[in-house]
Amino acid sequence: MPTKLNPYISFKDNAREAMEFYKSVFGGKLVTSTFKEFHASQDPSEDNKVMHSQLDTANGLTLMASDTPNSMPFSVGTNMTISLSGEDEAELKTYYEKLSAGGTITMPLEKAPWGDAFGAFNDKFGVSWLVNIAGPKA
Repeated sequence: MPTKLNPYISFKDNAREAMEFYKSVFGGKLVTSTFKEFHASQDPSEDNKVMHSQLDTANGLTLMASDTPNSMPFSVGTNMTISLSGEDEAELKTYYEKLSAGGTITMPLEKAPWGDAFGAFNDKFGVSWLVNIAGPKA
């Protein structure tokens, strides 16, 4: 799988509704996982919130989204992130290191509960980035 660059949108409690709408517009395959599925809920009332949703279309579009947990700030207008994902570990680690230089790392690049390596940061210009390196196939 080649490295992908795509938008990642944060929502406040309506990511599922938004992603189903985008699917109705673009078509494609939509996969959605909740915080409960990954044992990542800090509050049982958030169990069914969307931890990660991904829409992939036949013509190559990818859109990702999630709900923002109550413990994290949410502000309309700053709820967009750029996601880099793929299998090329060396390439993606290099992007992570270069893009995060001079910025603020919000999550170190390390193994995530879903089996991939994942990290997040704001670059020196204030742009939010997510990097996901696919883990070994089961």
